[in-house]
Amino acid sequence: MTNTLTTLTTADRPAPVDDLDRVLQAFRALQTQHARVLTHQSALRGLHATDLRFLVFVAGADAGVTPKHASDHLELTTGAMTSLIDRLEQRGHIERRPNPGDRRSILVHLTPSGAAVAGEVAALYREAFRSGVDPADLARVAAALEAVGSALDRRR
Repeated sequence: MTNTLTTLTTADRPAPVDDLDRVLQAFRALQTQHARVLTHQSALRGLHATDLRFLVFVAGADAGVTPKHASDHLELTTGAMTSLIDRLEQRGHIERRPNPGDRRSILVHLTPSGAAVAGEVAALYREAFRSGVDPADLARVAAALEAVGSALDRRR
């Protein structure tokens, strides 16, 4: 008769409490550093942190985003989203275009200056992951972050 513990793979075993506590502590520290980076990078550019989050979000969308989709992602009211779009459009970072799939709405796209801002911020994060994670572990780290995000999404 085999011992069930010996037949479990490492992935099947629960993490020791100390390891889980370390992960949670590291996650809290990462959240703090992320907030600091957003605050600093937006201030350097005369933007609000939410403005920068929006530019990075739009950069991840190939075909532009609707204000509704963006407001859901950023958890903003429609009024706050309109103000944000107006502000970034006046700064020349985004442009409104007709939505070919729904003529009642618009799509927001980055201008070259908005793409440059989003690209500069993305480069900071790429470098942080490059220097902080062994290249052989990047796929595992991505899978773990995706799994934790999905687990949190199911609980909201």
